[in-house]
Amino acid sequence: MDMEHAENRPEMPPSSIEPLSRLSGVFAVHKPVGWTSADVVRKIRGVLCTEMRSRGAQVRARSIKLGHGGTLDRSAAGVLVLGLGKGTKQLHDLLNTTQKRYIAEGLLGKATDTSDTGGEITEEKPFDHVTEDTFRQTMDTFTGEQMQVAPIYSALKVGGERMSDRVRRGETVEPKPPRSVVVHSLELLSFNPPHFQLGVTCGAGFYVRSLVHDLGHAVDSCAHLTSLCRVQQGIFTLEQALPPEKWTLPDIEAAVNT
Repeated sequence: MDMEHAENRPEMPPSSIEPLSRLSGVFAVHKPVGWTSADVVRKIRGVLCTEMRSRGAQVRARSIKLGHGGTLDRSAAGVLVLGLGKGTKQLHDLLNTTQKRYIAEGLLGKATDTSDTGGEITEEKPFDHVTEDTFRQTMDTFTGEQMQVAPIYSALKVGGERMSDRVRRGETVEPKPPRSVVVHSLELLSFNPPHFQLGVTCGAGFYVRSLVHDLGHAVDSCAHLTSLCRVQQGIFTLEQALPPEKWTLPDIEAAVNT
């Protein structure tokens, strides 16, 4: 390059040269219904790559270190915590030690093979006998440390593959043995049979779908989950989580640095 032209070339600001080295930490996004947690990671990685290139950075999508701290089902919405750069090292502790809070809606009288609206109805039972008092008293038995069987339609792996993938291929999959989980609090927010709404605060590894399924049988009926929103994970609340329209480099930079 000609030295004169090189000298006259404007210097690139540091933010354009090394955006990845500065962008590191954890933040939360609001995952919409219909997206997998992996979909969100791919989308945001692509957005960051495109916007960093627009600043003059030489970067490839796969070089952006980004991960999530706890899978949220495709059919659920709400808080999904992401780690960016060195922030990915914080995700393991975040996943295993922080409490999560959900707002869940369920339907009495029908059970499905997935324990939510995405499955086929497998059972129908009367629910007219279930009173609000009965439901509340039964809920009390589901608080504290519990042994829970995870649904076979889940991201838990058998032989390196998700159980749900094996089931959808028509393979016979046995449920995993019951696991120890913790329910810190369980509130009945509304009861209008067959519909009910719960507030659930729990620890790691807990399946709200299984809770709703088990509650249905415990009141001598059956039930499935119709809606789920994670409203808090650790210090991150739904109000702090970036909605899809704010999955941009400036908004993520601001969220990571706060």
